[in-house]
Amino acid sequence: MRLASLAMYASPPPLAEATVTLWGFLSKALKRAGLVDVPATLDDALDYHQAWTRPDLLLAQTCGFPYVKHLRGKVKLVATPVYGQPGCDGPSMRSFIVVARDSAAKSLEDLRGARAAINQPGSNSGSNLFRAAVAPLSRNGRFFSSVIETGSHRNSIAAIGAGKADVAAIDCVTYGNVLRFDPGSLAGVRILSETVKGPGLPFITRGDASDEEVGVLRQVLQQAIAEPSLAMARDVLGLKNFAVLSDTDYEPLAELERDARRLGYSAVA
Repeated sequence: MRLASLAMYASPPPLAEATVTLWGFLSKALKRAGLVDVPATLDDALDYHQAWTRPDLLLAQTCGFPYVKHLRGKVKLVATPVYGQPGCDGPSMRSFIVVARDSAAKSLEDLRGARAAINQPGSNSGSNLFRAAVAPLSRNGRFFSSVIETGSHRNSIAAIGAGKADVAAIDCVTYGNVLRFDPGSLAGVRILSETVKGPGLPFITRGDASDEEVGVLRQVLQQAIAEPSLAMARDVLGLKNFAVLSDTDYEPLAELERDARRLGYSAVA
């Protein structure tokens, strides 16, 4: 069997269940379309970073910044989901910069010297877009007093709520999902501002996949958007459509990093 991994939006629990339902449809449709070795279930054991470059990859979802930094030429873009959560704009999305609910900050400038949280340095939403927002305010490569790496957006939210950090940038899809299915987790935070938008998290396949196979994957993803039996799963996921974006469409994410570096702000710091 080949590898399928769709682990980017797998919590709170209703999202994992909806993703399993979505893959059940996709798996059967891909087999009907003539693809072989299509797995009946998603891989939930392999770290999603490892899935991206597996030679047996059939379908996975990556982040836009890792794509432009490390994956170009090694994988093929299939399609980018169009989500309906606030902050999304077609296949593009932004991050919400969040602070403690009782924070006195009225603007990002008010957070100079504060403690920041990022999910991981390679994240577009949690780090690259955040860096782009902070870079014009930085001095000698710094803006915050300290930065902690939490491992996930939900952990960054929890760190603010627990008083371990003062600010983080949260992917608007994640924020919308938590607001719908675990609103208590957001009780301790509020949105201060928004980052610029950029292309969202693309579905990818292995780099040597044929154009015909990529075409089949795109066709089946569009079938999933029209399938009546998936209406509830699409609603849970906030999934409205899929858009086919090019490598050029993702280049602005790399440009954001270059702009920050030109301002002497190479990392959230």
